[in-house]
Parts: sequence; structure tokens; C-alpha cells
Amino acid sequence: MKKGIHPENYRMVAFKDMSNGDVFLTRSTANTKETLDVDGVEYPLVKLEISRTSHPFYTGKSKLVDTAGRIDKFKNKYAKFKK
Repeated sequence: MKKGIHPENYRMVAFKDMSNGDVFLTRSTANTKETLDVDGVEYPLVKLEISRTSHPFYTGKSKLVDTAGRIDKFKNKYAKFKK
């Protein structure tokens, strides 16, 4: 590998899917403020809303994750047009 072209902070990071609690480790340069203990080792933590373990395309289930309440707002806004 060439020297001096790769980031200095390339390290193991824990990514946590907040919808189902799944945690996986991979190398990343993502900046984080929180840490997570995995098997006795502390890793920087990146929180995800959706990952491969909760995304409907990969799981085959049409599970809807709506953290911002956008669907409820839409239904309430257009409820008056419902026949």
C-alpha cells in the first residue's frame, strides 16, 4: 500500500441498528462520541435507523420503520378525502 494516502483514524467501529438492536463490527473512519462494549472490548459506536437485518428488501418482510411519524401525519392530513 502507498504511504500517506490512507486516513489515520481507520479503525474498528461498532454499528448498531436501533430498530432491532443488532450490532456488527467493521472498519470505518466515522467520527463518533459514544462507545459500546462488545465482548469485553470498547468500540466507537455509530447508530443506524435501518440496516441489512431490518431492511424489508433483505429480510423479505414488509416491516415499516417510521421514526419521524411521517406516515401518521400524512394519514391525518388526507383523512378528510377518504370516501
